[in-house]
Amino acid sequence: MEIAKHIQPPTYGNLVTILSIDGGGIRGIIPSVVLTFLESELQKLDGEEARLADYFDVIAGTSTGGLVTSMLAAPNKKNRPLFAAKDIQAFYVNHAPKIFPQERGAFGRMMRFFRSLLGPSYDGKYLHEVVRKNLGITRLHQTLTNVVIPTFDIKRLQPIIFSSYEVWLSPSSFPSLFPPSQVKNNKYNTMDALLSDICISTSAAPTYLPAYYFKTEDCRGNIKEFHLIDGGVAANNPALVAIGEVTNQIFKENPDFFPIKPMDYGRFLVISLGTGSSRFEVNYNAQMAKSWGVLGWLLGSGSTPLVDIFTQASADMVDIHISTVFKALHSEQNYLRIQDDTLQRTLSSVDVATKENMEKLASIGDMLLEKPVSRANLETGHMMPACNSTEMTNKEALKR
Repeated sequence: MEIAKHIQPPTYGNLVTILSIDGGGIRGIIPSVVLTFLESELQKLDGEEARLADYFDVIAGTSTGGLVTSMLAAPNKKNRPLFAAKDIQAFYVNHAPKIFPQERGAFGRMMRFFRSLLGPSYDGKYLHEVVRKNLGITRLHQTLTNVVIPTFDIKRLQPIIFSSYEVWLSPSSFPSLFPPSQVKNNKYNTMDALLSDICISTSAAPTYLPAYYFKTEDCRGNIKEFHLIDGGVAANNPALVAIGEVTNQIFKENPDFFPIKPMDYGRFLVISLGTGSSRFEVNYNAQMAKSWGVLGWLLGSGSTPLVDIFTQASADMVDIHISTVFKALHSEQNYLRIQDDTLQRTLSSVDVATKENMEKLASIGDMLLEKPVSRANLETGHMMPACNSTEMTNKEALKR
């Protein structure tokens, strides 16, 4: 595979552009519809070969969003993005039923329930296989634009962020500084992992898929071990993590960021895509939860309350924080959050990969484009039309 050229510094244009995609399993179909529309609009301007990676300085994704991020940013043999946005939905349709095989009938569902008491609901073998087949030996430094993919290390009990900025000084970026053997083997930076390993790790949702172990080695023979699970436990909405990665470069006085001064965030443009939630559907209440023990918090109401709660809380707090900061800096128009919180029943699940459910999720993506631009309201907990954008739909905002 041809090694990608060093990516263009983020200050090449007037804006630092960030695309962020939430976690959510099969619900990744929803943002895939939005991404298809956005890429088609860019192609109207610059031709059919235009791809999202050509326009965003950073693409961030957690869990299923990390998979989409890699598909958009990983190079093919022609050194162009591995997937066009329009191909991502087909990827879900073709592979999700094998990643999340559906149990048939009441007996099948009962067996799955008892199996989940002893281990993850799915063995992850097909997911690992299809990810490795598509991403091959591509490493983090080879992406066509910067990527940021959160995971969580359960041995260290800390988030692990796989970021292009952490491997800028790899041999592939500056081959003249390193021996050819190091360039070939790319053993300089222990964070420069295989994209396939990163994607498998960020998708390892507790109770659904098994935790994932791998190790890397640098040019000095230092080995780093990773014991990772789904990045959603730390940052289900990775938009703030992506902004943080860029901010770190600014404060490190990275020469590529010289024109940007600290707190000059008017030059950030952030598009954050959610995967939908079931906020309007009453799943839990205090009367129900007050008697829960460990099993109740993990399996109450036939769902996974603890997982649902921390992923929803993480996503909402990020949205509220970014909205507040951009408003304070008079840059509200530079932040667009597209999210639906009206999902019900199987649509709100992360693993119901039936044909009917996937078609409905795609329809929700289409409807979401026609909805007004909205913001998370901390008092009501609902997505509410933005006060200054009540007449602008998400589709119109993306065009703008």
